[in-house]
Amino acid sequence: MHFSQAIDAIARVAPDNFSSLAEVLSPELIDTCLEQAGVATLRKRRLPLEMVVWSIVGMALFRHIPMGQVVNQLDIVLPGKRPFVAPSAVVQARQRLGVEAVKRVFEQTQALWHEQTPHPHWCGLQLLAVDGVVWRTPDSPENQAAFARTRNAHREASYPQVRMVCQMELTSHLVTGAAFDSVSTGEVALTTDLIASTPDHSLTLFDRGFYSLGLLHAWQQAGEQRHWLIPLRKGIQYEEIDSLGRQDRRVRLTTSPQARAKWPDLPATLEARLMSRKVKGKKVQVLTSMTDPMRFPAADIVDLYSYRWEIELGYREMKQSLLGNRLTLRSRTPDMVRQELWGTLLAYNLIRFQMARMAYSLSSIHPNQLSFHQAAHWIIKELSMLPAVSPGRVPEVIKSMLEMAPSFVLPDRRERSYPRAIRARPQKYAIRKKPVRLN
Repeated sequence: MHFSQAIDAIARVAPDNFSSLAEVLSPELIDTCLEQAGVATLRKRRLPLEMVVWSIVGMALFRHIPMGQVVNQLDIVLPGKRPFVAPSAVVQARQRLGVEAVKRVFEQTQALWHEQTPHPHWCGLQLLAVDGVVWRTPDSPENQAAFARTRNAHREASYPQVRMVCQMELTSHLVTGAAFDSVSTGEVALTTDLIASTPDHSLTLFDRGFYSLGLLHAWQQAGEQRHWLIPLRKGIQYEEIDSLGRQDRRVRLTTSPQARAKWPDLPATLEARLMSRKVKGKKVQVLTSMTDPMRFPAADIVDLYSYRWEIELGYREMKQSLLGNRLTLRSRTPDMVRQELWGTLLAYNLIRFQMARMAYSLSSIHPNQLSFHQAAHWIIKELSMLPAVSPGRVPEVIKSMLEMAPSFVLPDRRERSYPRAIRARPQKYAIRKKPVRLN
């Protein structure tokens, strides 16, 4: 039994409120994506392209195993004279597959999985967050030519790097959109690619580094009820229109000529809602497009911004738990780096979707209340053993995965405070301590 068939067997014991995984990651879906990417072929090789897609997912699921062994462990090779394939054949198969096919598989599966997973709403809006992350690539001549390096006052980074911006649903941690390029590309420029994938009736939480009136206006105007929430940057000038309550005002923001030249549809002024509140003795101010005080109560909006931290936890789950702190990607060419990143996002969503099934098989538990580290290790272990399990025992094994959900529930989060501290500047020369006189 192939690894993909073992994954499809999950649907046989799925809860009633979920559809079949075979319907969302079926061979037909993968074949459609291959045809759309223009890489479908009638020739059947020992390592077909639809199985190479699973090998890209396996690169993230089995990060500690070399790529050639990943293919052999997943049991996705067609029968032949030898029970294994050479590493060079895997590289050639990845090159034939390309980047676009894996990207399309991710985009179609995230849309289906996001639609089939129940999401709690706040005032009728889905909660999303957008933030950036940097990935490290091997220091090959090809990657060095395609990707830049970050630098500080002292030196340049040792590896070429890729900047990625993701959009994540905050209760399930499902990635609903992603864009990446060289680290020299700014986060705001990458975020414009996520406007089209943003669902209607949603609220997106941004970090203050994404403050761009052109971006925020385009985000809001791209669909119906696409709201945003962002902290007020220091030094931003605004004009108060009226007061909606204590520390709650409707303000007018003036756009710059440079911003209007970059965003042709950007008007000269924008109206927004500014709310202020003291949190642990510090004044916090947030801007939002939710200007209706009757529908969106001010008491909840400022506290709502704390949920943006969920996307930071999602990045930690990818890098530390899924990839095992192996922060440098495997691929040595730019196209394969992009292919690997799409495969990593696909693998992360695959585990997160299964965790959503586990969470909603319980009562009053959301997927972000399960331990990703423990659940991911359990799911990967069980899935890696499924090809060796007799078909008759597959439903029993999959059912046991759902029954393990209560053991992955996290305790309630504690309120922690880590005040910022200024580190001592490192000295250029060693400091010699004065000798101590002994009486």
